[in-house]
Amino acid sequence: MRFLHTSDWHVGRSLHGTDLLAEQEAVLSRLADVVRAERVDVVLVAGDVYDRAVPSADATGVLDRVLSRLRAAGATVVLTPGNHDSARRLGFAAGLLAVSGVHVRATTASLDEPVLLADEHGEVAVYGLPFLEPEVARHELGADLARSHQAVLSAAMDKVRADLYFRPGARSVVLAHAFVGGGLPSESERDIAVGGVDLVSPSVFDGVDYVALGHLHRPQTLSPRLRYSGSPLPYSFGEAGQTKQVWLVDLDATGLAEVRAVPLPVPRQLSVLSGTLAELLDDPAHEDVVEHFVSARLTDPVRPTDAMRRLQSRFPHCVHLEWSGAPTGSDERSYTERLRGRDPLSVAGEFVGHVRGGVGPTPAERELLGRALAVADREEAAR
Repeated sequence: MRFLHTSDWHVGRSLHGTDLLAEQEAVLSRLADVVRAERVDVVLVAGDVYDRAVPSADATGVLDRVLSRLRAAGATVVLTPGNHDSARRLGFAAGLLAVSGVHVRATTASLDEPVLLADEHGEVAVYGLPFLEPEVARHELGADLARSHQAVLSAAMDKVRADLYFRPGARSVVLAHAFVGGGLPSESERDIAVGGVDLVSPSVFDGVDYVALGHLHRPQTLSPRLRYSGSPLPYSFGEAGQTKQVWLVDLDATGLAEVRAVPLPVPRQLSVLSGTLAELLDDPAHEDVVEHFVSARLTDPVRPTDAMRRLQSRFPHCVHLEWSGAPTGSDERSYTERLRGRDPLSVAGEFVGHVRGGVGPTPAERELLGRALAVADREEAAR
């Protein structure tokens, strides 16, 4: 039996306020092509299907179309909620969806009830563990557990292994959304720590043939049977240059047979540029990234005026800007220290010059500023 391991779709996510739904639908729809080309039997989505607990209507529309394409390509789908999802909302109409071949495993109470599949070698049990919030899950699991992800996932896996005990010869797959020891995080994951206790030992998942992990956005292998697929798109500029992928997982008669990576296309690359505004606007070396999502770090000694608009005239998808420049040998004293003992009128004049790009106040404006400061002084003295 062949599985396609994916996770962290985050449908509805934006990049610095820029909508990514079109890019997400383009990449996720390509999964149907992989299903056909590689004759995939089952698609696994290990949590964070949506980016927020209450997704937009447009986001639910994208998910509906993507799942329909996967089913039309011939794959059964098993998905679980992550820490970004609302388990109750994602699990709505789970019974009806199961009839169509889309199995949503969203409740703690049913985590030991597998999706049962079969091939020429016999039965395969697929267990979907929803994201387990320790403070809630420890009561739902019916045990007096510590308030940690390690404790609740250990209890959940004990229930899975207990069910497997009564299925002799069955091969097994588990979906879980967690931060497992040895994994490397990226900038774009939301912290799932409760009291700082979020790390889970890989040994928690002993006893199953393959564990499809979600939560970390970087694809990685913790052991041959314990892997993160990562997110299908880069969701922060810290992920620029990462190769996004899914895992093809084959089970044979004895268990895990082979796992291999299938790279995914990136509809719009991410690039981080650094330099003065003039360099970024004029340097022909940046021509290859004009259509990328761009994060610009400006090194001008003075903050340029209207920098984002000017950058977007060349890089229409520039979505992030920071200014890191400062004059060489600049004064490192605090703002209060730099103003101490100075004439308020000269400070106000310098401020006007700064916001005007170096053009100071006219004589008439200086007279107006002086009168305003004098009024402020009188009001301060009267208090």
